[in-house]
This record gives sequence, structure tokens and C-alpha cells, in this order.
Amino acid sequence: MAISSVLSVVSASHFPFSSPYHHLRRRAHPPISISTDPSHVDVLCLRDLLASAGHSCHRFPASAGEGLVEPADVGKLRTAIDHSFILVSVFCRARFLPSSATAVDDGPDETSLALGFENFFESNFWAPGPDHHLIGFGRAVSDRGLTASIHDVVVMPSLQKQGIGRKIVERIIRILTNKGIYDISALCSEKERFFFEACGFGKDPLDSTTMMYTRTPSTDQKDNFMVKTVGRMQLVVPHPLELYLSEKEHCGG
Repeated sequence: MAISSVLSVVSASHFPFSSPYHHLRRRAHPPISISTDPSHVDVLCLRDLLASAGHSCHRFPASAGEGLVEPADVGKLRTAIDHSFILVSVFCRARFLPSSATAVDDGPDETSLALGFENFFESNFWAPGPDHHLIGFGRAVSDRGLTASIHDVVVMPSLQKQGIGRKIVERIIRILTNKGIYDISALCSEKERFFFEACGFGKDPLDSTTMMYTRTPSTDQKDNFMVKTVGRMQLVVPHPLELYLSEKEHCGG
């Protein structure tokens, strides 16, 4: 399902751990492992996860038919990953996934280590094995000093509404606030708004509105420009031959 083009910005008004929705009952999720190591992100697996959840990295995604969104461009997705400030990946062993014949309904959370030792454990010892599947993801971009924004929070459809997405957002915010960054925003659709509100987000004090740049190039022929549509992009191409001839005539050639 494509993300709605009706968007709003909400800012983290308080820690998600104190959300008024924390009491809502969820189904117990299977044992998971959470990693913040960029080397654990397989771009192809991430692309497939985004596609399976109907999530597009574009604000105005192109449809691939039958209600599906166009898969993310691997090259651009890799560039986005490389330039993200925080990456949070969630993994689950294949035998615990709902599609597995030996799946279980409940189990201990593999991330339930003592605070302070958890990140040390993840970054120095743990790594996903061949039987680990990427089932959740989220990232944040930041100027590394003042502000940050959260993007592409996604969970495998069969494991949604089990608190995994909330864990992703909580981990991102914990890392940001530990670095002294408290101006945190999330660009979301109306359908995503309830989720982010449950994670402790709300309208910022200035009641800001997100504005998208929508101006299109002029197609007037006298501007000596030709507009070509390539995918979802519009390329402004000058007429090189005419420009070359005019320059030559001006120089007396």
C-alpha cells in the first residue's frame, strides 16, 4: 500500500517510554535481535523488506500494479544507508517466523540484556547468521549536533502490531538523546500518525507544516529548454545544436 501524499511533521515531545499508549496489549513477538551496526544491513534484503510491507522510500511512490509500490532503487538505497546517521535492524531466526512450520508463539527476547551492556554486546560480539532474517528496520538522518529526523520505519507484515516498530523508534531516540540531540522529527502519513503518537511524538510548539518542493520547469519553447520525463523525474535538457549555432554566428564563424 502506497504512502499517502498527505504528510505532516511531528516532533518528539517526550520520551516514547512514557507514551500514554504503552498499556495497549500486543501479541508477543518471537525472539528478535536488534543491531545498530551498519555492516549488518544487506541492501537487497532491505529492498525486499520494504517491498513486502508496501513501503516506499519516496514520498510520492510510483505504483507497480495490484496495489504494490515500485521497489526501491538499490543504488539510491545504498547511498541513503551510507549517509544515514543511525541504522536499526531487527533480525529473527527463520524457525521463529510465522511462515515456519516450527514457529513458536512466544519466547524470550534476545535483546533483553542489561542496559549499558546491550549495545556493547551487539557491536562487538553479535552478528546475524545465515538463518537470521531481516524483519524490521528504521533509520535517522541528522546534522549530528542539533536536529534529526526518522525515516523508513518498517516491519515484516506478519509481525506487525507486536511492538517491534516501537522498539526500533525507541532505540533510535535513545541513541539520539544520548548524543544530546532532542529536536527529533518524523515525516509521516495520516495512517502512520497514530503509530508515532504512540511512540511519544506530537505536534511541535510552532505547529509547523511540511512543504514539498513542487515547482516544475517551464516548457515554453522560447526558453530553449526541452523537458523529458524519465521515470518519476523530469529532466530539463537544452537544445545543444541551436545553442552551438547561435554561439558560432555571434563569433562571426
